[in-house]
Amino acid sequence: MKRERVMYGSTLILVSFLACSSGASLAAGPDPSPGVLELAPLIREALDRNPEVNAAREQVHAMQERVPQVTALDDPEVKIQLWNTPESLDLTKTQRTIYGLAQRIPFPGILSQQEQIAVREADQAAQRVAAKERKLTAEVKVAYFELFYAHKAIEIHHEQITLLKQFFEIANAKFRVGKGTQVDVLRAQVELAKLFQRLPLLEQRQQTAEARLNTLLNRDLQAPLDVPRKPATRPMVLTRDELQDYALRLRPELREADLVVAQFESATKLARLQHYPHLRVELQRWQNYSTDDGFGGNFTLNLPFAFWTKSKYDAGVREAAAQVEAARSRKQALENLTRFQVKDLVAQVAATERVLELYTTTVLPQAQQTLNAANAGYRTDRTDFLDLVDAERALITYQLEYLRALVDREQQLASLERVVGVEL
Repeated sequence: MKRERVMYGSTLILVSFLACSSGASLAAGPDPSPGVLELAPLIREALDRNPEVNAAREQVHAMQERVPQVTALDDPEVKIQLWNTPESLDLTKTQRTIYGLAQRIPFPGILSQQEQIAVREADQAAQRVAAKERKLTAEVKVAYFELFYAHKAIEIHHEQITLLKQFFEIANAKFRVGKGTQVDVLRAQVELAKLFQRLPLLEQRQQTAEARLNTLLNRDLQAPLDVPRKPATRPMVLTRDELQDYALRLRPELREADLVVAQFESATKLARLQHYPHLRVELQRWQNYSTDDGFGGNFTLNLPFAFWTKSKYDAGVREAAAQVEAARSRKQALENLTRFQVKDLVAQVAATERVLELYTTTVLPQAQQTLNAANAGYRTDRTDFLDLVDAERALITYQLEYLRALVDREQQLASLERVVGVEL
């Protein structure tokens, strides 16, 4: 009997030590009145401040500045020629001085094709910005709901600690009056110790989620964040075929692929135009030392169709045509991938919704009823303490699984929105 009292006293001391060493977070629990972290302002802030997106926007501006460069003529040339300069280097006695102004004029159509290529390259950069914005929006949503999961997991954790403390007190009370066993007390102690041990891992997960979200927002990693709002139930109103149609028309990556094909088609036309000669026009003013002054000029054509140079222009046409076929193949591959991603994500969302409905209507209510029955039975000596612990374990497991499914659905929808290219 004395040994049992010693063991009983040691158990109480150990549990008290665990409760104290778990820190103020266990004693006080979560913040009773935390602010609500809204998703929409975070997305706007990320799109405004994220350095990767801002760099992509500046790249669009840089690409747009290429258009006036490629549509302008080459720089004109000014020339001065001195003929029969005397040995005294007296330029006023030069027999002839020729002043010339020359301009190179490309074959008609070349500048317009260069303009189309530059415009399409700038449009591709704009679509890459849109793709990065869709990606960033999806990443913010994923991080936001991951932070929500971390907060809720800690909240459930504190609720279970409170519940297990009640079980421990019941087991102690029954043991003191001789209706329970010390094994029940020790089991309650072990379960409490497990919860105390799990809390640092949950807090670390919350800190990681906060750091990830702050990184996307371009904030300090330690910047405080409020508690995210619970996801609202929103039904999927579009069918899979409608989503595929949206994706094939609106996905920025596919629109960029279209522009790449058009760019190389223009490059092929430009390569064919290189087979035609370019004109060089020069106007001259002649000043003669011993005779009348006058005007002159000359016209020069290059010969791209000469047999010793024509091969390089032919190769340029073949290169551009091959680029067109490669771009078309990449576009087709991306379309196939888009169709698969839409189908896969729609199936994932549907499966997760069925899981959520099952947890909401059946699993969680039954688990709560089982725990209530086990608790009442243990108080009246009709059930074993192990049944009570098993019911408590099952409830927390199902609660976390339901929470995980709730977050998974929102993250799957975020991924689907990224593929489709619009908000759902």
